Formats: sequence, C-alpha cells, structure tokens
Amino acid sequence: MAAMLEVEANLKSSPAAPKTAAAPLTIGQLARRAGVATSALRFYEAEGLLAGSRSAGGHRQYPRHTLRRVAFIRAAQTVGLSLPQIKAALATLPDSRTPTKADWAKLSAGWAPLLDARIAALQELRRKLTGCIGCGCLSLKACSLYNPADKVSDEGAGARLLRIETER
Repeated sequence: MAAMLEVEANLKSSPAAPKTAAAPLTIGQLARRAGVATSALRFYEAEGLLAGSRSAGGHRQYPRHTLRRVAFIRAAQTVGLSLPQIKAALATLPDSRTPTKADWAKLSAGWAPLLDARIAALQELRRKLTGCIGCGCLSLKACSLYNPADKVSDEGAGARLLRIETER
C-alpha cells in the first residue's frame, strides 16, 4: 500500500504567506500611501488624532482604516481647520471610528460658516490691497492693510504679526 502524505503550508522554510487585507500598515507604508511624512504621523498620534499599536519588535503599526482617517485630517487641514478642531470633529464619531461619506457630509456642512468667513476675509483683504497699491504709504502706523484701525497697539509694545481675523 502507498503511504499518504499531508502537505503542510507556511513552514519556516516556505516563502512568507501573502499579506491579508487586514494586515496592519507600518508607519512607512502608511506615510507612503497617505502622502505624508512619518514625522507627521507621529505628531498626529501624539496629538490623539491617530491610534497605532506596536509590533512585537516595537515598531509602530496602524490598522488599514487609518488611511481614511489621515485623508480626513489632511482634507480638514486644507479647509483651514486647526488640529484641535479636527480632533473635536473626530471625537464626535462613535468608537473613534474612521469617518464615512455621511460623516464627512455632516461635519463639512458645519464648516461652511468657517469657510464663508475666510472667503469674506480674503475678499476684504483683496479690496484693501487694491487701495493700498494706490496709496503707496507703507506706513506702519496708518496702513489699513498692515495695522487696521491701529489694533496692533492694543496688544502692547513690540513686534506683531499680520493676521487675518475671521473669528470675530
């Protein structure tokens, strides 16, 4: 009689099994796929925007759905949201899950007034810039573009930065 042999797959001498769709991404893989620097991912994690885990070797790894979360963060930054605002938006999602299309629609609708305010501020800046070109004074005290209504003096003595105020 012939003896029957059973084949065992995935022995140590066998090539590595193909990665499944659920395999976590290393920080480098996530950075390449998301188009961000690894330092940005570490920063997002430190700020509580991302949650990763560590491999047995101590390397950072992330679930695949983190790609969508990074895309959400980057899109929200493009809109002009600060990281604390993005963190607050992500905190509204149940179980800290990745935003869905419906989540994005709901959250982005709430950002419309912020965008409208930014657009209005930029239009006002354009209007003032046109007047400034005609004026040519470049006075640090009187310039309506650099120091509108001399508001910088309210902040005390010393150098100040030009800022577009949209939260008033």
